[in-house]
Amino acid sequence: MPKLKHFALAGAFFLLLALLFTYPLILDFTDSIVGGTQGDGIYFVWLVRWYQGFFTGENAHIFFNPMMNYPQGWNLSTTDTSLAALAPSIPFSMALGPVAGYNIGMWLSFVFSGLAMYAWVYRHTRSHAASLLAGTIYAFFPNRIAHYTAGHLNLSATAWFPLYFMGLYEVLRAKEKFNWGWMALCAVSLGLIAFTSMYYLLFTLLITVIFLAGYVLFEGRAEVRRLLTQPANWLRGAATVALSAPFLYMALRPFLSLAGQGGLADRSVDYMNEFAANITDFLAPASSHFLLGGWISDIFDRSQWIEGSLYVGMVTLALVVLAFVWRKQLANKPLLYISALAMLGALVIAMGPHLHWDRELVLINGERVPLPSLLLYNYVPFFAKMRAIMRMGLFTLLFAAFVAGLGADLLLKRIRSQWRGWAAAGLIALALFEFYPGPFYGSIKPVEARPVDYWLAEQAGQGAVVQLPFSRSVDQEQVYYALTHKKPFTGGFFNANQTSQFHYLAPILERFPDEHSVNTLREYQVEFIVIDPADYPDFAAMQDLLTSLGLEPLTQQGGVWVYTFSE
Repeated sequence: MPKLKHFALAGAFFLLLALLFTYPLILDFTDSIVGGTQGDGIYFVWLVRWYQGFFTGENAHIFFNPMMNYPQGWNLSTTDTSLAALAPSIPFSMALGPVAGYNIGMWLSFVFSGLAMYAWVYRHTRSHAASLLAGTIYAFFPNRIAHYTAGHLNLSATAWFPLYFMGLYEVLRAKEKFNWGWMALCAVSLGLIAFTSMYYLLFTLLITVIFLAGYVLFEGRAEVRRLLTQPANWLRGAATVALSAPFLYMALRPFLSLAGQGGLADRSVDYMNEFAANITDFLAPASSHFLLGGWISDIFDRSQWIEGSLYVGMVTLALVVLAFVWRKQLANKPLLYISALAMLGALVIAMGPHLHWDRELVLINGERVPLPSLLLYNYVPFFAKMRAIMRMGLFTLLFAAFVAGLGADLLLKRIRSQWRGWAAAGLIALALFEFYPGPFYGSIKPVEARPVDYWLAEQAGQGAVVQLPFSRSVDQEQVYYALTHKKPFTGGFFNANQTSQFHYLAPILERFPDEHSVNTLREYQVEFIVIDPADYPDFAAMQDLLTSLGLEPLTQQGGVWVYTFSE
């Protein structure tokens, strides 16, 4: 492994790049985020504060919030628990507040991802330059920039994957009975993946199957025979699984409980096709690119640009090609082939149940062209619950960055020693140019509660708050506002998996105001009915109806009204 000073220098480099790629966030990181209250980031600001409350003793539960989706409560597994992704944010949230904690957590996700890839490539090249290049590519892929833009702190936690596959490979080829360090790395990394995203866990397990198949195919008969016939190898594998079991159990338990209650919805094949990748997603520059993004978006359909920002990069592809051209010089050719198989396997799975071109289904004689994901959809448990299959493309990027690191090492060795540093710097600069999104002027917005939330916080009543129309109750910012008013709330950020209470209430409260909806609010212990007149075209006439239904106004704060039940 690299020396600590090299890790520190690489980490400082990745942090500097993270600040540059997210500029000007550094100027307002304690009170602003990309997207303000309108993106998913505001939910993760709230979630950082929720986890902080658990570790400081304020909250009794870690994955269940009794104050949201009140009175049923809210299992956070309806989205992603993401504890491992948010853990680095918690100390900074305690010191500087949850907004700062969230932003610093985002920056650290770039740093940790870069360092993890740096370590993996260094393990097989002993080249600091090639490792730094591979880490830069992996940390600043447009896919990670897109998830940063969307506020997906959970999906930005990509550091565990290089560590997991590095550990897995070392466990497979170990000659001793137990190599506890690599076993622990493999097991703990898998556990951290499980505590980051269920998408990532399921996809990691699928890629693991491909990785293992590649090991059997490319390591040679003697190695496969050793792996399969020596009892020590089976013991080592079983011990690794046992080490990961407690982490997987704790991470999976709330999801399995929710699935058993019908809380995780299956997606249709058509739905999965809608969120499937195209080959152009991997080959065309991202729509976020500061120079080419607008032009590319005019050529290709980028309606799913966040999940579909899977651009590998020309520098990356060139280095991958060089790794294969000069493969005879590699110390470990089988790992190159294994990585290539995993890279291509992830690409094919990410393309969904049926073949697409530019978001349109490809038809041959009027029939769809089936792909391997259709088999996975029909036969792999939980696969049908995965909404955005194109997220599998991350693993194509993962192995592409690793192979690019191998190719960079072979390239740099062919350059005179006095020029290698300049060559590596030039390659890093070219890769960054390909990925740079430009400054986020106009996108970084303050995060703050509304005047009505401060007013609610001062009220003695302990009844629930409802935001109407009820469709607004599942907006991310409503969850964040609860940090200020600290009252029970009938909604929550349920995303693609609505609760049974929401399914029951939604059709009733959509007709608000009428007698049934008002009686239902009373039945569900609602005390404060928050209404934004901008959501109702004729609010003046509606006010008379509210009075006739037994509601009375309490206040108007910042243009938002609060009603309650008349005595």
